[in-house]
Amino acid sequence: MLIELKVPTPGESITEVELGKWLVADGDLVEKDQEVAEIESDKATLTLSATESGQIKLLLPEGEKVAVGVIACTIDTGVSSGKKTVPSVAKVESVADIKQKPVTVGEKVTAAEVPEESKIKVTLVARKMMEENQLSMEEVLSGLHRISKGDIEAILALPKEEKGSKKLTSTNSVSGASFAEHVEAKNIKRTEKREKMTSLRRKLAERLVAVKNETAMLTTFNEVDMSRAMEMRTKLQDKFVAKYGLKLGYMSIFSKAVAEAIQFYPSINSQINGDEIITPEFVDIGIAVQTPKGLMVPVIRNAESKTISEIELELKALAEKARNKKITVEELTGGTFTITNGGTFGSLLSTPIINPPQSAILGMHNIVDRPVAVNGQVVIRPMMYVALSYDHRIIDGKDSVGFLVKLKELIENPERLLTNGRNPEEVLLGL
Repeated sequence: MLIELKVPTPGESITEVELGKWLVADGDLVEKDQEVAEIESDKATLTLSATESGQIKLLLPEGEKVAVGVIACTIDTGVSSGKKTVPSVAKVESVADIKQKPVTVGEKVTAAEVPEESKIKVTLVARKMMEENQLSMEEVLSGLHRISKGDIEAILALPKEEKGSKKLTSTNSVSGASFAEHVEAKNIKRTEKREKMTSLRRKLAERLVAVKNETAMLTTFNEVDMSRAMEMRTKLQDKFVAKYGLKLGYMSIFSKAVAEAIQFYPSINSQINGDEIITPEFVDIGIAVQTPKGLMVPVIRNAESKTISEIELELKALAEKARNKKITVEELTGGTFTITNGGTFGSLLSTPIINPPQSAILGMHNIVDRPVAVNGQVVIRPMMYVALSYDHRIIDGKDSVGFLVKLKELIENPERLLTNGRNPEEVLLGL
């Protein structure tokens, strides 16, 4: 029976995608639910999975745009096996089979006797070493024992000059030939890798340039004392793991704090639509996640109405889906504010770029012990720089600075997240 696999749709508004990469070869035997291809759009990367086991036939080339719904491949379920096909490995022939003169057993063949048309390429350095050590070509080949994956990759990575094109030249005083010997002797790699930009990467590049050209972006900074948040996390981490099955991170705490701070400064949550300013009364926070295919921003809906634990659970699920290419377009669209955390990679300070059509983005950074003044005394505290990039066309400096100050208050006093950002003592006294 012949099964057809069609190109899936990432979302309702998308009619064309790019077949990024086949994960199997034409004619391979695949298993049911095995991922066979990556489908890329300008918003997400999805995978195409086999619906049945059998032999696959590829019908579309890699890297080309195709319409949603066309047949990408077929699977012949009549051909089945519990094992996948293994690419055949070329048999290593003896030296006599390669264009050389016959060699008798025990006879030494020097490198100088290897004819120019031989299939085996010998560098000048290697040729000299063989002559000095009186090694024959057969002894060298037999000493290799077997051809490894690394050997094949090394052959594929050879520069063009090794494959018969123009000889390498050098602009310095060393001649091209001697420079090549130097590179060979020092085992210096002078190769380069080229790959086509994915649809997601191209779209991301376009959006970043558009933000720079179409917004009046400005960045303001503040610093946050992380002592209380770290103390709470350390003290209650075991209980949190026992109840929810995952560790508590700082991103969920910041997400909740952002949602609360926006209630005081709603313009941070606004967007420009033509000649109108739209200010949602809900807070949908996009969390920037780095994936092998590029940056993705899954969205936590209605963060203002969720607890920190609910945000943490949803964030983990969305991040895993993004990294495993299972996330949907709906889960990547509609955010009103974005948070990015360069601190996970060691960033001390940065100016994040707005994620359009949003008007602001918060950048978190590395936590570093620094001396700070507390009640007239210099003490060491774990400090984090935070940065807010915003569109100055609709967000005033007063609101941007006030938002960061409120965020700082909430992180340094986590109990205020239970009282809508207000001082608990004032709430207790009805003030």
